[in-house]
Amino acid sequence: MDRNKALPELAIDSELAIANENSEEQLSLVDHIKELRKRLIYCMIVVTGCFFGIITYGTDWLMQLLPSPVKERGINLIFLGLSEVLTAQIKVAFIAAIIVSMPIILWQIWDFIKPALYVDERKGVLIFTFWSLLLFVLGVSFGYGVVFVSAITFFVYIGENIATPMLSISQYIGFMFSFVLSFGLVFEMPVITFVLCRLGITTPQQLKELRKYAVLVIFIVAAFLTPPDVFSQILMAAPMLVLYEVGIWAAKLGGPGDKR
Repeated sequence: MDRNKALPELAIDSELAIANENSEEQLSLVDHIKELRKRLIYCMIVVTGCFFGIITYGTDWLMQLLPSPVKERGINLIFLGLSEVLTAQIKVAFIAAIIVSMPIILWQIWDFIKPALYVDERKGVLIFTFWSLLLFVLGVSFGYGVVFVSAITFFVYIGENIATPMLSISQYIGFMFSFVLSFGLVFEMPVITFVLCRLGITTPQQLKELRKYAVLVIFIVAAFLTPPDVFSQILMAAPMLVLYEVGIWAAKLGGPGDKR
């Protein structure tokens, strides 16, 4: 009789334990969502503060600095609409605010995911973030300081004694940022290749075998991301080919990937 009474009690205790576990999981999920929301709000506040600070004190300096490659070559920037200059200033200030805020944004992301990672995983994430940022900065620097300036020089030389170059300021700012940021993303190729090999999605040997197809894809991507001229396409495709080989080399050094 005592055993029969004990069975329902055990069942009730099991149900209560399951209910408590479910409530703890729900509470944990709610806490994570609240924490993520708090960090996103903090990042938005930082970006907004940087934006207003830059648009108040730094826009004039940036608007003098960014057009310098064309002004040095005798090209005048014009505006066709009354609000075009203001729109260009807002775009420049917003992108600059994100760049300035990036260390804080990355720190908030890292602080959010850090508790869920093991020590080895934390080291891997830090190394991955470091190389990603370094390659992105190198890509932006190369795109602006080498390719963009060379492309402008080439275009001015082609049009010399034929027409007077005059660029819309919003068109110039949009073209420059899209051109330079494209190089920043393209320089992430070694990191992407390394991650794909580590995950077991591909191998360095397979990448070698697909090299001729990769060359074709690289030139197609370069043609899509650059102006419709062979000069700019080659300037983008050349470092992409080098980065493809660097990615294979890095994947080899990293050892075999996940075989699961």
